[in-house]
Amino acid sequence: MKNNLHRIVAKGGVLSLGDLREIISVAEELGLNAISFGSRQDVILPQENLQGKNEELFKNLTVVNPSELGKENIVSSYVSSDIFPNTLWLTGNKYLYILETFRYQPNLKINITDPKQRLVPLFTGNLNFIAATDEDYWYLYVKLPQWKESQLYPVLVYSWDIAKVSYQIEQLLQEEPDSVEMLFDLVSEHVSDNNRTIQTPLKVPFHPFPYYEGMNKIGDEYWLGLYWRNNLYDLKFLKSMCDLCTECRIGKISLTPWKSFIVKGIPVAYKLQWEKFLGKFGINVRHSLLELNWHLPVHDLDAVKTKTFLVRSLDQNDISTYGLTFSVVNYTSQKDYFTSIVIEKNPSPKEIESIIIRDTFNVLYAQNFDPNNQKYFVHVQDVDKVELPGVLMELSKKYFEQLGTTEEIQNHVKPKEEVSSEVHQCKHCLTVYEKEKGDEGQGVPAGTSFENLPISYNCPVCEAPKSDFEVKVFTRQIN
Repeated sequence: MKNNLHRIVAKGGVLSLGDLREIISVAEELGLNAISFGSRQDVILPQENLQGKNEELFKNLTVVNPSELGKENIVSSYVSSDIFPNTLWLTGNKYLYILETFRYQPNLKINITDPKQRLVPLFTGNLNFIAATDEDYWYLYVKLPQWKESQLYPVLVYSWDIAKVSYQIEQLLQEEPDSVEMLFDLVSEHVSDNNRTIQTPLKVPFHPFPYYEGMNKIGDEYWLGLYWRNNLYDLKFLKSMCDLCTECRIGKISLTPWKSFIVKGIPVAYKLQWEKFLGKFGINVRHSLLELNWHLPVHDLDAVKTKTFLVRSLDQNDISTYGLTFSVVNYTSQKDYFTSIVIEKNPSPKEIESIIIRDTFNVLYAQNFDPNNQKYFVHVQDVDKVELPGVLMELSKKYFEQLGTTEEIQNHVKPKEEVSSEVHQCKHCLTVYEKEKGDEGQGVPAGTSFENLPISYNCPVCEAPKSDFEVKVFTRQIN
């Protein structure tokens, strides 16, 4: 389904009612009855025949065609501003002013976030601007497409320089900077900015994942979080909601990375009217947190079935997942996740596609179960689907045992040493050749390195040739 998806850019996850009405109108013209949301706070239209009609149908919006490179949506934590914990100086209006300074369409992934909130990822972009305690200044963590790890920009970036620094970095990609120091020097040659020396390192406090659904009061107003399990938001409902927002003088909605949205600024006097409106359309606004905290690929029915199975199993066993988040993904060697636990589906070996075999999964978890660490460890590999609930229960217990002790562990206990090792893995069936064991079935004694295997060596599972083995790097922890 991915090749059939068109993404509509919603800068910073902020979608005006005018733009939403335009999207609804185009979707109706295409014969759709619902739209979806993506993980980078964009809007998704699952329609092949939109190809080539963007300029004809859309007047004010940027549409990214399937498989088109570039034109990335800016992610921001505007959605969480004023309703969840936030840096004191970083108001909702501040986000809007910064987003307005972007007069170009970025090709790099840009995140503009508050480190005190938990709803929006901090480090999943190529350029990650994270609010500092200094008013109107931001840390910048850079991870260009060719870089393996993010690197801290050597100065704090001024709010009103974010757009021009981002633009200049994009212009310098052809220089192929290989370090953040080189990048900083190149940017400084072209941009006059109001940067500031970094006095203190970034501190990202740990907070459990927030509950973001339902009608909630904040100050003299209410905010409403709406989540639909199937990520198919009915157009008739959205049109009526736009009319009610207009009546309440609400001009925009805010998209979350969890394929849901939030309406802020509902006057107290309209609370009952909104509740009646939701009841009229039969909208459930009190899902359990277990249901809300999942990332799934858009329109992936297998992932939806896996999630449904796991949610039911955990619910039947009364397992708490408060503070944890989950992702169901297909196997990939490199991926920027924003989740506590990853359920990774393995591919089926191509050589035996004609044979029906059961799916297997790997389960990974983030260091300290904090998605912003961007460091994941393998917990189990190649387990059957029926084993997954037990694995998640085991990890949930592990999470609660260490909850509240993370900072103490980081500050007072020597961290475990990480050891990386290279192995050779069949790219078809993922079988790993282990030097320590050799391959008795093919007469290869233990201790034989992969390089010393005969050219005629084949994978013991799918019989792929030696040349089809790839080098993989695995990381494990030791005391």
